[in-house]
Amino acid sequence: MSKRILLTTTGSLGDVHPFMAIGLELRARGHEVTLATSNFYRPKIEQAGLKFAPMGPHFELGDVEMMRRVMDEKRGPEFLIRKLMYPSIPGAYREVMQALTCADLIVTHPITYGAQIAAEKTGVPWVSTVTTPMLFYSRFDPPVIPQYPFLTRLQALGPAMNGLLLKFGRLTTWPWFAPVREFRRSVGLPAGRDPCFEGQHSPQRVLALFSRALAEPQPDWPAQARITGFALYDQAEHGQGLAPELERFLDAGPPPVVFTLGSSAVFQPGDFYRESLGTIRELGCRAVLLAGNNKLREPLPHGVAVFPYAPYSKIFPRAAAVVHQGGAGTCGQVLEAGKPMLIVPFAFDQPDNAARLQRRGVARAIARSKFSTRKAIEELGRLLSDSTYASRAAELGEKVRAENGARVAGDAIEDFLH
Repeated sequence: MSKRILLTTTGSLGDVHPFMAIGLELRARGHEVTLATSNFYRPKIEQAGLKFAPMGPHFELGDVEMMRRVMDEKRGPEFLIRKLMYPSIPGAYREVMQALTCADLIVTHPITYGAQIAAEKTGVPWVSTVTTPMLFYSRFDPPVIPQYPFLTRLQALGPAMNGLLLKFGRLTTWPWFAPVREFRRSVGLPAGRDPCFEGQHSPQRVLALFSRALAEPQPDWPAQARITGFALYDQAEHGQGLAPELERFLDAGPPPVVFTLGSSAVFQPGDFYRESLGTIRELGCRAVLLAGNNKLREPLPHGVAVFPYAPYSKIFPRAAAVVHQGGAGTCGQVLEAGKPMLIVPFAFDQPDNAARLQRRGVARAIARSKFSTRKAIEELGRLLSDSTYASRAAELGEKVRAENGARVAGDAIEDFLH
């Protein structure tokens, strides 16, 4: 039977696209789907044929100063949570309460705190999601925390030490939680659990929207968690393919290396594109740079093309390798394409994703602060010359493609509703 399902998400395209993929899957099954997020995404969502509902914070993705602060490796998470997300909770809660009228189910993103509170207040059946393995904060599979990279060395001491490190993280962020506790009390709810940790999870069903290529279930994950695989969608405009000029470039020679910074880091690229061009010149490889609105002032080497954007599912399968920032969505697209990758993590889950893919033997990584032409030549050169990276990536790609995260998420949601 057709159900009315409200999906809620916020953030970059890497946060919105998985929910669009799930929404389109559910709509194809006959359900009435509404996607609630920032007004910034209204045209994109409606063009794809999904219903839109507003839910703050209502930001502009191209706000340079906001993106500078969000992408700060050390202070970005605190700015995002304390300055953007927590102050938006009252407004988001009111907007979601309106959108929840007559809904049969709500699905939440890990940081849609207002939506999580609305789900608890109304008692509407609630499915939460986790978009990246680190958000389970497992002591058996500990995350790489970019604010405290030195702690990674202590994780080898085992689950007991990792539990202490995670407790340290909870104590550090506990003061952030005060305005959430206050708002919950104002709407008649108890203080509840810390929304950065257990509070993000529905007690009913949790969907892990990533592949087993990144993580396997751990003993301290919520018992109601299910891994779906990546739910992928990658079109700036619904139905978009490759630009004709890009098609011609790809057809004109051997597979290029693709350089991209996703939809967030691209607003604060630093020297990424300049150093990448130097790397391309020295290696003599063909390349495509997906540079967003960044203007590259240096002359382009022969065999290099620059485009603002291209659907990853169309261009990555035709690449020799991909150099990127390590966001979960980008990692998913490269894995599905079966290509080796060089990761230059900027912030948030990106260092953790990089570490996981290095362990799988399909990636190499360079810290953002150490990314240079010299270092990139060394790492990318090794990635391209050692065929084991390509063979492992191709093998893993077959497994990722078989997962079909949007379909599995749709199955899990329908099973939950029944």
